[in-house]
Amino acid sequence: MKFGGSTALHALDWEVFPAEVHCLMGENGSGKSTTIKVLAGIHRPEPGAVLEIDGKRHARLTPALSKALGIQVIYQDLALFPNLSVAENIALEAALGSCVRRIRPAEQSKTARSVMQALGVTLPLETRVGDLPIATRQLVAICRGMASHARLLIMDEPTASLTRTEVNALLAVVRRLKQDGVAVVFVSHKLDEVIEIAERVTVLRDGRKRGTWPARELDDRKLGELMTGLRIEHAVHARQFPDTQPLLQVKGLSRKGEYRDLSFDVKPGEIVGLLGLLGAGRTELALTLFGMRAPDAGELLFNGKVLRVRSNAQAIAAGIAYVPEDRLGIGLNMRQSVQDNMVLAVLGRMSNRWGWLPPRRRTDMAADWCERLRIRIPSLDAPVQQLSGGNAQRVVLAKWLATEPRLLILDAPTVGVDIGNKQGIYEIVHALAHRGVAVLMISDEVPEVFFHCDRVLHMRAGRLVGQFVPGVHTESEIRERVYA
Repeated sequence: MKFGGSTALHALDWEVFPAEVHCLMGENGSGKSTTIKVLAGIHRPEPGAVLEIDGKRHARLTPALSKALGIQVIYQDLALFPNLSVAENIALEAALGSCVRRIRPAEQSKTARSVMQALGVTLPLETRVGDLPIATRQLVAICRGMASHARLLIMDEPTASLTRTEVNALLAVVRRLKQDGVAVVFVSHKLDEVIEIAERVTVLRDGRKRGTWPARELDDRKLGELMTGLRIEHAVHARQFPDTQPLLQVKGLSRKGEYRDLSFDVKPGEIVGLLGLLGAGRTELALTLFGMRAPDAGELLFNGKVLRVRSNAQAIAAGIAYVPEDRLGIGLNMRQSVQDNMVLAVLGRMSNRWGWLPPRRRTDMAADWCERLRIRIPSLDAPVQQLSGGNAQRVVLAKWLATEPRLLILDAPTVGVDIGNKQGIYEIVHALAHRGVAVLMISDEVPEVFFHCDRVLHMRAGRLVGQFVPGVHTESEIRERVYA
């Protein structure tokens, strides 16, 4: 299958059995999304291709035919209606295609409750989806996909923004679907989940199938090599900073309903992991450090001096940058160009005295960051929505690195990013740390902080409940404490 002069899929021969959980893995651009869209009836395959479903052959599918055959897709971008309630979003898919009639709120709520009960989750049915955090929106999208009676359910990164507890609930639902004869295709970058739930794994690279293996035969090293063609080594990077004056000191910081009595420090060049599950208060703390939510009590010191920030502009001026978890919603303007996104945080500094930013200065700055961070783009004028997840994340990094921060806060920096791009982002973070930039890395993935942080702070229910040093503490010890 080709787009322009580029081959997106080449002679793909792939099968999924009834009641099978099959994982489809590969880097961004490997052909996973194209494969999904062919099955959803969005893309037409090349002449000669055959799609066989229940023994019946099809030259192509349409969206209507795909759904009629029982194929449902939960896309990574969720495709939710932010102005509608949770119940309305969940029940919408089940109502589509029915005769014209009024859908009563009670009927919507009944449908939504039924799906939530199957998933083992609780959601606020009357709340607008646009007011929910990204992890809860992900659950709404999953519920909506489950509301239709699918025979083949395709989940594109369904657990990217979920905590381990929510992942466990989802995997339990997948097992029940399997028992009912439903086939499930998981697109994921998390090998531990894949091994836990999938029977087989198919790996794509550059539009070609590299092979299909039993999930239990794969590990991180082998999978990384299959996906990228490169050998990726995992090693602990923890370093010690015994006599270094902290850059950031947090003393007794509290905010009602979000976090309480937090005290810790981050030293120049140190990478400190902030580990915890959904609801721990990690993002709320980050927003306070970035001047977006004022604390009720406590004190912040920055380079030994009291820091009072009441806006993100003040935080940026102090030398603090924040890469948010929701890069699609608040980290980037997806419709604007790559170069427009990159200069947003430094417009004041780059503009001349009349407040005008010369186009050449903007272009040179964006081109420089694309080269330094190895961002693959069609052009500097291309809208960010055309980029892969990994490249979009690098654009966010470039946007904030352009501010020349002394403290960089990374909230879930590799969510939805494939193995190759994850490694590239980690290399950027380590290079920044070696230049003296302090990094606070927020994550709910134990391997991420274990292999890439000097210290790990464990946060639960708004409190700091532990500290770990990778190498001194093992990965399994940290995992047991976090998921206890």
